[in-house]
Amino acid sequence: MASDHDVERNRLSARVGRYARVGANVGGVAARIATAQLRGRAAGRDQRAADLAAALGGLKGPLMKVAQLLATIPDALPPEYATELAQLQSDAPPMGYGFVRRRMAAELGPDWLERFGSFEKEPAAAASLGQVHRATTLDGKPVAVKLQYPDMASAVEADLGQLRLLFDIRRRFDPSIDTSQIVQEIGARIREELDYTREAKHAALYALMLRDTPEVRVPGVHPELSTRRLLTLDWLEGRKLLEFKQAPLEVRNRLAVAMFKAWWGPFSSHGVIHGDPHLGNYAAFSENGEPQGINLLDYGCIRIFPPSFVGGVVDLYEGLRDGDDERVVHAYEVWGFRGLKRELIDVLNIWARFIYGPLLDDRVRSIADGVSPGEYGRKEAFRVAQELKAKGPITVPREFVFMDRAAIGLGGVFLHLAAELNFSQLFRETMADFSVEAVARRQRSTCDAVGLEPAH
Repeated sequence: MASDHDVERNRLSARVGRYARVGANVGGVAARIATAQLRGRAAGRDQRAADLAAALGGLKGPLMKVAQLLATIPDALPPEYATELAQLQSDAPPMGYGFVRRRMAAELGPDWLERFGSFEKEPAAAASLGQVHRATTLDGKPVAVKLQYPDMASAVEADLGQLRLLFDIRRRFDPSIDTSQIVQEIGARIREELDYTREAKHAALYALMLRDTPEVRVPGVHPELSTRRLLTLDWLEGRKLLEFKQAPLEVRNRLAVAMFKAWWGPFSSHGVIHGDPHLGNYAAFSENGEPQGINLLDYGCIRIFPPSFVGGVVDLYEGLRDGDDERVVHAYEVWGFRGLKRELIDVLNIWARFIYGPLLDDRVRSIADGVSPGEYGRKEAFRVAQELKAKGPITVPREFVFMDRAAIGLGGVFLHLAAELNFSQLFRETMADFSVEAVARRQRSTCDAVGLEPAH
């Protein structure tokens, strides 16, 4: 009978084999894409998109984060590909308990199990970079123990290499968008996600930023049970947000307001965003059987922006609201767009008015306002893509990538909840008394408190 070690070694070998196959598969699909575009053939793009999704889906690891991110950036990839990639889900195979024991011993020492009151052998959740086990501390407090899969650093670098290949193919045949900074930003953020020590600091940062927001709960960190590849946080009980799709409007609105505060509050006051707002990162907590707010569950993908960038967000909002073109252009330049011509400004404004639309519309409404969820944003993305092909090129700045991803992801949560709110009023309340100087002061203070570098 095979030993635990043999089983896990075979499992690891299979994982490495998958990486190799995906590299070959993506390369083959990229070659077919290149050949078709070189010959000017649009026919068959749906099939090539499905081939690409199948190639990437064979990995079901870190690249899934990349794929889902790309699906939210207008024309980062052709729309057929974006549609296929948006449907991919991370589903990494969990580690068996034999391997978990060895990984835990490597992180906490051979007596690791004695440092917990209890530890469940089966994972409660498996994600793209690691898996989560339920456990209790020695004093009986329930905790979530997130253990990183082995060799994730190599896997991430291999996946980023595939991403660069896809973008190289795209740039060769459609130079309207320079995606070089997108690749750099995605690489930097995903590498950060491998460092659970940093994620622990992110959680501590959010606890400080949201300490006066009772609608949002942040788990406490257990540093004595955490390392660079192991993170132990309080276990927060809650129900998935999708369970409330048929709940009364009052309940759905309450959860949506909590989401709004969880996202816009830290950004407006400290220049910090949660860059991965998909439904799996949140749960609804209840009091006396009634949902009251949300638990924030994951802190790997956090972006700390220069305070001036937050000022650009406000400038763009007020410039669009007041028809002040100079302020709009200034905002884009603060964000990092360079050499903007009038035609390119008009193109950027198409996307900006879509993103800011609910915030500019001073009335109670749904986020999509009558547009079907499946079509939300597609018309605008198509117009942006077509206009850039005619009037580009344009370089997408790094800071824009996760801001855009997060805004689209947050809108997706509001879509699922079918919330009906005055988003404009919520935004104005959140941004009341805003100043770049105040953001810089608060960001410096809280980052210093948890041992993070503020943005420059």
